[in-house]
Amino acid sequence: MTETRSTCPYCGVGCGVVIEAEGARITGVRGDPEHPANFGRLCSKGQTLHLTAAPLVQQQTRLLHPMRRATRGAAPERTDWDSALGLAAQRFGDTIAAHGPDAVGFYVSGQLLTEDYYVFNKLAKGLIGTNNIDTNSRLCMSSAVAGYKLTLGADAPPACYDDVNHADCLFIVGSNAAWAHPVLFRRIEDARRARPGMKLIVADPRRTDTADLADLYLPLQPGTDVMLFHGLLHIMLREGWTDTGYIERHTAGFDALEALVREHTPDRVAQVCGLKPEDLVTAARWFAHGASGDPGKRAATLSLYCQGLNQSSSGTAKNASLINLHLATGQIGKPGAGPFSLTGQPNAMGGREVGGLANLLSAHRDLANPQHRAEVAALWGLPSVPDKPGLTAVELFEAAADGAVKALWIACTNPAQSMPDQRTVRRALQRAEFVVVQEAFATPATCDFADLLLPATTWGEKEGTVTNSERRISRVRAAVPAPGEARHDWRIAVDFANRLRPGNALFPYTTPEAVWLEHRASTRGRDLDISGLSYALLEQQGPQQWPLPEGEATGRARLYEDGRFPTPDGRARFAALPYRPPAEPRESRFPFALTTGRLRDQWHGMSRTGTLGRLFGHVAEPAVQLHPQDMARLALADGELVHVTSKRGSIVLPAQASEQIAPAQAFIAMHWGGEVLSGRSSSGEPLAGVNALTTSAFCPGSKQPELKHAAVQVLKAELPWSLLALAWLPDGRVLAAQRELRALMADFPFASCVPFGRERTGVLFRAAAHEPPDPALLDRLEALMGLDTPDTQRYADRRQGQRRAARLQRTPGQAARLDALLLAGDTRAQAWLKPLLQDGLPAEAYARRLFMPGARAPVDEAPRGKQVCTCLNVSDTAIRECLARCEGSEEQRLAQLQGALRCGTQCGSCVPELHRLLREAAPVPA
Repeated sequence: MTETRSTCPYCGVGCGVVIEAEGARITGVRGDPEHPANFGRLCSKGQTLHLTAAPLVQQQTRLLHPMRRATRGAAPERTDWDSALGLAAQRFGDTIAAHGPDAVGFYVSGQLLTEDYYVFNKLAKGLIGTNNIDTNSRLCMSSAVAGYKLTLGADAPPACYDDVNHADCLFIVGSNAAWAHPVLFRRIEDARRARPGMKLIVADPRRTDTADLADLYLPLQPGTDVMLFHGLLHIMLREGWTDTGYIERHTAGFDALEALVREHTPDRVAQVCGLKPEDLVTAARWFAHGASGDPGKRAATLSLYCQGLNQSSSGTAKNASLINLHLATGQIGKPGAGPFSLTGQPNAMGGREVGGLANLLSAHRDLANPQHRAEVAALWGLPSVPDKPGLTAVELFEAAADGAVKALWIACTNPAQSMPDQRTVRRALQRAEFVVVQEAFATPATCDFADLLLPATTWGEKEGTVTNSERRISRVRAAVPAPGEARHDWRIAVDFANRLRPGNALFPYTTPEAVWLEHRASTRGRDLDISGLSYALLEQQGPQQWPLPEGEATGRARLYEDGRFPTPDGRARFAALPYRPPAEPRESRFPFALTTGRLRDQWHGMSRTGTLGRLFGHVAEPAVQLHPQDMARLALADGELVHVTSKRGSIVLPAQASEQIAPAQAFIAMHWGGEVLSGRSSSGEPLAGVNALTTSAFCPGSKQPELKHAAVQVLKAELPWSLLALAWLPDGRVLAAQRELRALMADFPFASCVPFGRERTGVLFRAAAHEPPDPALLDRLEALMGLDTPDTQRYADRRQGQRRAARLQRTPGQAARLDALLLAGDTRAQAWLKPLLQDGLPAEAYARRLFMPGARAPVDEAPRGKQVCTCLNVSDTAIRECLARCEGSEEQRLAQLQGALRCGTQCGSCVPELHRLLREAAPVPA
């Protein structure tokens, strides 16, 4: 067995991992105890990375060879690299010759390595001569970039992870860090235990697991963050809690901001935000003075924020207004203080560093700055680089939908799932004359639109670097060779460039290090100067933070400690930006405010996490969460189907009551795309998952779309015929079957298809319709679920639209288990049949009673309940039973619970939920 140190490919925490491999097969993964981002910890996703790289998973999901579609809608056929690159060069070359360089566009990803990003940026802006290259980081971090640059002068997070250990007050806003950045949240939990006086403020429309642990929870209305921040500053000014000395010495523009916030009284802010005036005063006091609230003491406050601020039509204003609070109180440039944006993707920071956005150039240079353009042109040996602003993500796909952009190259991202306003995105992919998709996986929805599919390497196979949220550069290393004919992303871009312009001198690279050295040279003298860093130093001393200029031994943990900022006069700028409501306010036809967000155990479009049934244990299926009052008002029971409709589209999915959601709000996880949630509208149009609903309205400063808010209506779906099919399938067949089942989803008004299981994996398929479908469709569905065997028991009443099938697994010496099941028509029996199959309970006693209708089981069995701990498969039922025997304080009972069941002792992602269950359970009297 070999061991290779690398980096996790999920969130921007940037955890180090140790990959275990035997030959060409990854066999295990564990946290790297020497990596300063995680010190050996991994979340539930990171701990299962090796399972997503298992050979049987790869065989069913990976794109292993170049593939070409002869015509749109046809099945892709295998081709060779020479033919594939020749075709790509010809089609892009012809388009550029006929329509100019701006008729092509590139859409890349925050999951690419820095070296990949750099080559794509140079390919578009240097070789082709277009700035039409943008990235899914536009959906993630561009408002944070704009906010930092507007106020502090550069896109440089000034704080570091260690600051959670020094903060007297933590202000978490627009981030469910407990789920989105779980390893960092473990550090926050540790810091609070070590410093019990630390105050935690959480502002979020939902009462998330993060909010549940707050000392002060501010349940503000969606989109009102700027009003909140202006209101806090108003209180600080009124009470004399600002740091006038810091303002005078190190900032500019405060008078305009002071005038703006004068009218943001606590009563007005409380009314707009839906908060209590006294809570605003408490939050302002803690922010300005820490836990003591002593006006004579200036303690340290650290803000952590993410997509709740970024994904907004006021994203720049939200980021800048929060930074205003830090500048006004001097809460920056010292341990435990500062505005710290949490990066969503593993290398969104690296993409920002190399100018991977349509408005940027290498090393934090601005496209609009002539001197910056001249510097990049000189570095690349070109007379100039294009000055025309490039199309950002939303603009790029709108232009393709309008026919202006005729060729698209999409790398390592899935816009047919992740972009807002999916109707426009899919029209763009259909209307574009040539679409290249460069991907490691064959399963993303965007692959369905590709004329040419190019297989790329992925985690465990790649070499290069990434940068995490705290500006720390880590090495990514290959543990196994690339499977099939997959090539590295930077290599594909170089090969294409040399085919597009034979003999060009721009792409001499033969290794990722050669690319990185050129990137390093571009940073000399810039705010992110890494001229003192090298691959060799990263090998010897491990991950390093920038800046690390030549002559320095280590990087800088905190920025602006001297109060000087990268602006012309060295002063930070206050941004006096007014509050504006969300782009799409609620109205009588669309009375609910829809928000989206992450799940604890899933990642983005689930190309990787979606291959593991165990990662669906915590949240098993798509749903829209509503407040119980709204459920009652709409006469909805848990699990009943609803139409969720915005001005752009509609989807059907089950409703679920949740106290975490405020009245008149709704929540749908961002992961539920057309790959797992689909159907067909009344007009025959295929449904496209959650982003059929979201708006493409974007922030004018950052061009980041408002994925966090859309006005929707929720109506009960009258689909009287329903179906549930679930089956354990062979490991080498389950994911392939899931892909084939996906093709059937559009035959129903509603359908979902997800994996389940732990040691084994199965597939669960749901559907609903106005009337029973053609029996041939059900025959095909049964065959895919393994219910076409001679030992399958059946019941059918075609006149009533009823159909049932069940197959038992009989192993000598063991009780028979239910192995596969289909209920069509009356599906009420799923209440007991579903856990009977999924929990592997004995089924011999049921016999023909398996076909009994009704929600009550004919034989008493205790279902194991909902999974809470993914690592050790511990259910809420087991936890509640154990808590009934625990005594003492909350921490003592948690220790007893963990001693008995070990839940929360591995990755720790479930610890916030354990605390909630502890508070719900009455302690045993002493």
